Amino acid sequence: MTAQKLSPKLRGLLKRAAFCAGLLGCVVAAQALSSWADRHAFMINASESLPHWALFVESGQFPTRGELVVFHPGHDALTQEYFGEKPDPFTKVAYGVPGDVIARDGSDVTVNGKVVARLKPLTMRGDELHPGPVGEVPEGCVFAATPHPDGFDSRYSHIGFVCAGSIVGTGVPVL
Repeated sequence: MTAQKLSPKLRGLLKRAAFCAGLLGCVVAAQALSSWADRHAFMINASESLPHWALFVESGQFPTRGELVVFHPGHDALTQEYFGEKPDPFTKVAYGVPGDVIARDGSDVTVNGKVVARLKPLTMRGDELHPGPVGEVPEGCVFAATPHPDGFDSRYSHIGFVCAGSIVGTGVPVL
């Protein structure tokens, strides 16, 4: 039966049913998008420690070795002096994961014997920097750093190991 042969009453009923189905589809899509948005974000990286200035962040993900980790840096006095009382999340590379061994050889910082960063004694403004943790990366934590010489990361005690309670998620560079 074609639409022309349908009674006006039946055509009206079909139009209402199609409208309701479309509305229901929109509601389901909006809920799915909202759920997705609760776990994902777009982030701008203002730091020069990574070559990427825009990231796609997925929350609730524990990073694997080599992934970008997005985390809250904590409230160390030096961190607050440079980044404020409520600093934006940091993004670094998860060089060390649970069970990896962090060591220092002079100013070189190594993960499982591979140099990943170098220590500096002072910040660019002349504040003292304190070396970060050495030894095995604890369960639920990562050693987060960058190869940038001025990176402010796990190589210093001001940040230290980045543990699950501080981790926002993982990042994927988009620009």
